[in-house]
Amino acid sequence: MVAAVAQGREVTLDDAPDAADQAVQSYQKELLFSQGTSGHEQLSLVRLALERLHEGTYGACVHCGETIGIKRLEALPWTPYCIECREKIERGELEDTTRAA
Repeated sequence: MVAAVAQGREVTLDDAPDAADQAVQSYQKELLFSQGTSGHEQLSLVRLALERLHEGTYGACVHCGETIGIKRLEALPWTPYCIECREKIERGELEDTTRAA
C-alpha cells in the first residue's frame, strides 16, 4: 500500500514527451493512489473485525445486530454488515458508518 502511494508520487507529467504519454501516466498515477486507498480501507475493516472478535460481537451486523451469514463471513471475513444492511447502504437507505472516519 505505502509502496503504491510512493510509486504514484514518483510519476510526474514533466517526464512525458506528449499528451498521450501524459494521459497514460496520469491514469497510472491515479490507479496507484486508488490501490493505496483501497488497501488502507480494507486494512481498517480487518482491524475493526479483530476488535469485534475481541469484544465478542464478531459475526453480528453492526447496524441491526442480526447474525451475518456464514457464507458472507467466509467470503468477506472483515464485513461489518449483514447482506440486507449492505444492500440498504448501496441503495442509499443507510449510512455506512465504517467509512465515516
